[in-house]
Amino acid sequence: MTAAAGSIAERAAAVRERIARACARAGRDPASVRLIAVSKTFGPEAVAEALAAGIREFGENRVQEALAKIPAVAELAAQRGLPAPTWHLVGHLQTNKARAAAGAFAILHGIDSTRLLQALDRAAAASTRVLLEVNVAGEPTKFGFAPGDVAGAVALAQTLPHIEVAGLMTVAPRAEDPEAVRPVFRGLAELARQLGLPELSMGMTEDFEVAIEEGATMVRIGRAIFGERA
Repeated sequence: MTAAAGSIAERAAAVRERIARACARAGRDPASVRLIAVSKTFGPEAVAEALAAGIREFGENRVQEALAKIPAVAELAAQRGLPAPTWHLVGHLQTNKARAAAGAFAILHGIDSTRLLQALDRAAAASTRVLLEVNVAGEPTKFGFAPGDVAGAVALAQTLPHIEVAGLMTVAPRAEDPEAVRPVFRGLAELARQLGLPELSMGMTEDFEVAIEEGATMVRIGRAIFGERA
């Protein structure tokens, strides 16, 4: 599925409408789904345009790119009277970037090992909210805990003073038909319920409506808002 034509504001409005329709089908309040605009490879000007369109939360995949972008966006936002955005790290985090990430983002989505949990705990100066990434489909090329290992990771995190596990995250396999990945989202939602975790980060441009129908509380949308990447 290609992104809709038009400005960032027009595309953001179209995404919000799709979120609202998916919530209506699931009997959910659209306010229960947070839209995370994934701004990787797009510059501060594009983020400021999305801020002006009402988007408040942004996701970056790489720590170094984000560390340069965050202050530049803050400066633009201040100049234009826009609110400061909330930043999420939605990509894979290497342990050697743990200290920088812990201080830069409101929440880290892709925590995929107990080693990384421990590194973050050592690096963080204050409580750090994380989502545990789960490789629900068991894809060999994807990061993430196996579903059967998540309970143990949550138990470990509860012993770490600077770590707060807010929920779970997954990246579904690519599929022509979003219905094909519904079982992945359903499985993550069931695991979160079993563990008493409230947040579910699942669903991207290709499949976010199905993810919402299965309980996503955060959807990570890049192309449908910012357009195709160069």
